[in-house]
Amino acid sequence: MIKPTPNPPILDPASPYESIDSRKLNEAAERALDHYLNPAPSIMASANAAEPMYLPNPAYDTESLLANACENLGAASEMLNNFAAVLDAGHRRTAIGIAQLVMLGEVAVGQALDNVEPKG
Repeated sequence: MIKPTPNPPILDPASPYESIDSRKLNEAAERALDHYLNPAPSIMASANAAEPMYLPNPAYDTESLLANACENLGAASEMLNNFAAVLDAGHRRTAIGIAQLVMLGEVAVGQALDNVEPKG
């Protein structure tokens, strides 16, 4: 009786890294995996770099900090009001309440900014 396959089957003894194409493919796969699974720390740090104003720096005066806080609170209030417009009634009241609290904070920071005597 003749078997259709040899016993044991003949295996290809070639290493996957012996040909140039397989070596290039392996290197490309390693680069892709490193790109997604092991990103370089310098790339992540530069993409999310903090504004220097928020680093502990005594060089910024009170007037600059209050002006920045007032602008941020105004922007937050505007975003909350826009967001509240697309919510249903129950959640809209909550978002508008939060927007009003942010607006009160903006008014308080604005009054503090008015009380600061400019240097010069």
